[in-house]
Amino acid sequence: MAAELHALHRNGTWSLVPPVPNSNVIDCKWVYRLKTDQHGNLTRHKARLVAKDFLQQSGIDYHETFNPVVKPATIRTVLSLAVSNNWSLKQLDVQNAFLHGDLHETVYMRQPPGFEDSKHPHHVCKLHKSLYGLKQSPRAWFTKLSNVLQHLGFHGSKTDPSLFILNHMGTHVYLLVYVDDIIITGNDPNTVNRIIASLGQQVSLTDMGRLNYFLGIEVLHTPSGLILSQRKYIQELIDRAGLKDSKPVATPTNAKADTITKDDPLMPDPTRYRHCVGALQYATLSRPDIAYAVNRVCQFMHEPHESHWTAVKRIIRYLKGTSQLGLRFTSNTTSTLHAFADSHWRERLVPITAYSDSDWAGCPVDRRSTGGYAIFLGSNLVSWSACKQKTVSRSSTESEYKAIADTVAELIWLKSLLQELGVKLNKPTLWCDNLGATYLSANPVFHARTKHVEVDFHFVREQVSQGNPKVQFIKTDDQIADIFTKPLSTQRFEFLRSMLQVVTRPQLAGEC
Repeated sequence: MAAELHALHRNGTWSLVPPVPNSNVIDCKWVYRLKTDQHGNLTRHKARLVAKDFLQQSGIDYHETFNPVVKPATIRTVLSLAVSNNWSLKQLDVQNAFLHGDLHETVYMRQPPGFEDSKHPHHVCKLHKSLYGLKQSPRAWFTKLSNVLQHLGFHGSKTDPSLFILNHMGTHVYLLVYVDDIIITGNDPNTVNRIIASLGQQVSLTDMGRLNYFLGIEVLHTPSGLILSQRKYIQELIDRAGLKDSKPVATPTNAKADTITKDDPLMPDPTRYRHCVGALQYATLSRPDIAYAVNRVCQFMHEPHESHWTAVKRIIRYLKGTSQLGLRFTSNTTSTLHAFADSHWRERLVPITAYSDSDWAGCPVDRRSTGGYAIFLGSNLVSWSACKQKTVSRSSTESEYKAIADTVAELIWLKSLLQELGVKLNKPTLWCDNLGATYLSANPVFHARTKHVEVDFHFVREQVSQGNPKVQFIKTDDQIADIFTKPLSTQRFEFLRSMLQVVTRPQLAGEC
């Protein structure tokens, strides 16, 4: 606590002033936490002074609060780029990140409990810097960091504001920001080290060395690339759900019988259900094989029944038996990503491949279809989705075409991101297992069966005519996105899971 308070004073976080009449004064409290590493070992005890933001008043002591957070697809894309080019990945941790932000509003706070000034016990703190707990703190910190990076030569990405790019004289450096966790990579190690040193002069940060653990995700480096694993996070989830002694299952959903109904009793306390489902959503960052199952249980957060809780427990039991799996990124020499746009690499274009699928009227409750896609950069899976469509489709062609439209939208975003990173791309190929939807995307045919999807029709047709992307037919047996749209048999599920590059992570020393 004394160390935290010393850091606050050193940073000039506040000054003591007499109470101002009719002003809003917020309270604060101490929050304690045990910091652990990726193996669960205790690293340090941490105390943090946190403001009680629920006492803030809009328009008086805070205004804008929105703060961008890096998208998971952006993280995976940059990791794939770094692995394919054999670039080093480094992690930075900003110490007391929110304390670096400058406040533009007048905020008064009571003195920290247990550390009141003996000479001025009734004075209040007038905040000059942001503090943990304030509604505007994340935004103030991000603004501060953005200004520092711009002075170092970076510019923010238009497709993802939390990605910062430096391209100068053949040097390429990419920096990802997730609140106070920073990942940096580039083609010139000397430039990367220089940037880290310059950034350390502006904000207090720790160079964590090679990227090994961030956002609860373990990064395991292998001879062929790296593997993203959430083994520790999954084990903690199993313990919180009370399923430590449960029996594992082979798949996250039951392919023979749909256990999700609304005919059974409501859960008396849905809080546990919501906590577990929220945790499962985070587990999909490195586990695309549970995306469909998690999407199903997310549809009943407002009113979960006992059968919904049974479905959640099945997903957790599946994770219990497969906690050693992770998402692999390989440096594929046949499709190496090159971020250099000169003529030497002109013929080495990056292949980008998408798979789109839909399960027509698959939901027995409302008969809406579930659409899904998987997008690969080279051989690495960088983006995927499993989502129930918002309207009821009148034909399988319509549902498949809506899935294609969603996939094309993601491809456009991903292409813009890669262009900002300086990556040259082949024209994307989108594989669909519905002949009607495939023909409809390429031919100017518009008949009665498709007039109710006019917007999607024109959107996809325009993109296909420009070569973004080329839609081709694929057999259902080879459709990788099938895993995102419906329950599957164990054999089929395991085959498609391997196609997603979900593999067994290597065993590390000291692990059980």
